[in-house]
Amino acid sequence: MATNISSLSALPGVHGRFPGWPQADSADPVDRIRRLVWKIALATLALMAVGSATRVMNAGLACPDWPLCYGQLVPQSQMNLQVFLEWFHRLDAALIGLSTLWLVALSLWYRRQVPGWLPWASVGAVVLIGFQGGLGGLTVTQLLRFDIVTAHLGTALLFFSTMLIIGTCLLPCTPTGTVGRLPWLGLGATVLVYGQCLLGGLVGSRWAAHQCFGLGELCQVMNSHLIGILPATVSVLALTQAVWRTPALSYSLRRLGNLASALLAFQLVMGIATFRLHLQVELLTVIHHTLGAALVGTLVCFTTLALREQVAAKAVPSDGPIPQS
Repeated sequence: MATNISSLSALPGVHGRFPGWPQADSADPVDRIRRLVWKIALATLALMAVGSATRVMNAGLACPDWPLCYGQLVPQSQMNLQVFLEWFHRLDAALIGLSTLWLVALSLWYRRQVPGWLPWASVGAVVLIGFQGGLGGLTVTQLLRFDIVTAHLGTALLFFSTMLIIGTCLLPCTPTGTVGRLPWLGLGATVLVYGQCLLGGLVGSRWAAHQCFGLGELCQVMNSHLIGILPATVSVLALTQAVWRTPALSYSLRRLGNLASALLAFQLVMGIATFRLHLQVELLTVIHHTLGAALVGTLVCFTTLALREQVAAKAVPSDGPIPQS
């Protein structure tokens, strides 16, 4: 899938547009691999959005077989919106899998010029995407069994987070020595928001919201998701408040903290609108799910960068950028 990556210019260290960041060198293996990782991460976010659309449009079994669709690579006579969503979801997943294999190949080819952990992390990412693909097949063969569907979402978020961690660790790091407890606030917020996303996926996979609107069963699942809003929201607000009150914080961390608060606000608005409209507007539901994944990704990047700054400040308490580690 051709992914629009113009938004990558907003990411620190990709084009060197922020003061103190070195200019990107397209011939540098680390920079080349980092660009590939960001592309895979963005494609994975798009994949989760398409997966959400597939679920809310009741297209999860639009292709009754797997991995082909009606026994074909590209179904033609059977093609409609639902079949297209399911087929395109599989296509995007396949391209992400191939891109991850290419990431492993590049990491091994340039192993003497990249951090020693990178080939291992790349192989771990391949294992995750392989497991994710297997769960994708089981969602079809097991007729959208709710636990498999929820695990499918959880693994997608883990793979997305893995790509973001790799990409963030490949950025230059200039420690300010001011992060304090921010890494642990970020980690706590990440775990709570990730858990809330899983609860949301469980609500969707069991159609719990629709049953509760009709005074049916599974209201406990829906209520757990609603109650989970409070700790997740408080954790993100505590993080952003700490970011605003921390002096001399790096530009990247401050930007990520502000982005997390903005995503949280939009997520809450979309969640309330989705609930009040009884999940009847599919686009709002898809946006709600996608914003949740984007918030997890933002918190992962923040936590990783804050931890790197903390470790780098303790290891080398001097000025100047710390090489990729």
